[in-house]
Amino acid sequence: MEQYIISGGKPLIGEVEIGGAKNAALAIIAAAVMTDEEMLLENLPDVKDVNLLLQAIQDTGIKVERIDRHTVKINASTIHSYRVDYEYIKKMRASYYLLGAFLGKAGKAEVALPGGCDIGSRPIDQHIKGFRALGADVEISNGMVYTYADHLYGQHIYMDVVSVGASINVMMAAVLADGYTIIENAAKEPHVVDVANMLNRMGANIRGAGTDVIRIRGVEKLHGCEYSIIPDQIEAGTFMFAAAATRGNVLVRNVIPKHLEAITSKLREMGSTVMEYDDAVHVIASDVIKSTHVKTLPYPGFPTDMQPQIGVTLGLSSGTSIVIESIFETRFKYLDELARMGADVKVEGNLAIITGVPEYKGAEVSAPDLRAGAALVIAGLAAKGYTIVDGIKYILRGYERFDEKLRALGANIAVVTNEREIIEFKYKVV
Repeated sequence: MEQYIISGGKPLIGEVEIGGAKNAALAIIAAAVMTDEEMLLENLPDVKDVNLLLQAIQDTGIKVERIDRHTVKINASTIHSYRVDYEYIKKMRASYYLLGAFLGKAGKAEVALPGGCDIGSRPIDQHIKGFRALGADVEISNGMVYTYADHLYGQHIYMDVVSVGASINVMMAAVLADGYTIIENAAKEPHVVDVANMLNRMGANIRGAGTDVIRIRGVEKLHGCEYSIIPDQIEAGTFMFAAAATRGNVLVRNVIPKHLEAITSKLREMGSTVMEYDDAVHVIASDVIKSTHVKTLPYPGFPTDMQPQIGVTLGLSSGTSIVIESIFETRFKYLDELARMGADVKVEGNLAIITGVPEYKGAEVSAPDLRAGAALVIAGLAAKGYTIVDGIKYILRGYERFDEKLRALGANIAVVTNEREIIEFKYKVV
């Protein structure tokens, strides 16, 4: 079993390049199958979730050609099945994007119920509501979602809750429907905009992405195009908080600073200096981390995917902070692990009270999910002594070359699989 071992206490210093956005890439891969013409996708992150989805669509007959590590050609003209029950796809939340893509393309889809990280209930009821409004029949049976439609018709759809996945899924199904679709209370996240931009380049007619009202006029067909995926705001934010927690100095390259405003604002409240450039942000940490309060909200609010990273950093602050998780109800699992490292934390429902301590102490901890795993790595980087992080399979789902990028910033971190490698790491560090 792979683990990270970390010798902490060193500030991160240097430059790091951010890859393509995982959350955008997964939806964009699904959208790319909606045309029978060739698609060229660039800036794809080379992470487990993306590679699983590419393998899953390949199993339906779609041609997938790797040009290089971050560039893929997709040609869906050879598709022979609209059913995806590939075993591993069940472990990935974003498998549901194939429902909207296949439904829009062919009027049918059979996809395994999505899995992913265990961070709370994430029902697909808003997806189903949208599909049914467009004229599809939807059934769930034996762990599969079945949806069929003789014809899709544009409708006025109001989302009961803001849902990124449902907004993207319904948007994909609607671009080839007859007539005019309005999605109200839509999600405004950057990857919703990214998917809409690519679909428009393919010939779709989408307006309003990035606002809470998306308007779609159905078109007859989509064509191929080349498209480069936006940088990953969550990967960028993770390195920004890693710089703050370790009292480091890091230039984060290949970002869109506008997408990071909520993260940048909190870092400044906590005492860090953050300088913004056209495609980079520079984080210079303060010796003293100030306490603050944060509540996760849909974009442009503070992202739920950054809550564990800020929580770990606030655990080293000079006061008491309150973190409110308003999106996923079980996203505080990492705090039990953090307490093993000496954190002073108390959880009451969706609220965490974090009182800062002078330092963390190295311990063996287990990553409960993707973002929590990355946050525990940050804790290990800031801690005194050695930290071992189990469950790094979660981290590998969403971070490309995470340990390599951290080592380039001066971190002492390695992947180990047995006790001998742990001893060797400690010997080298000493």
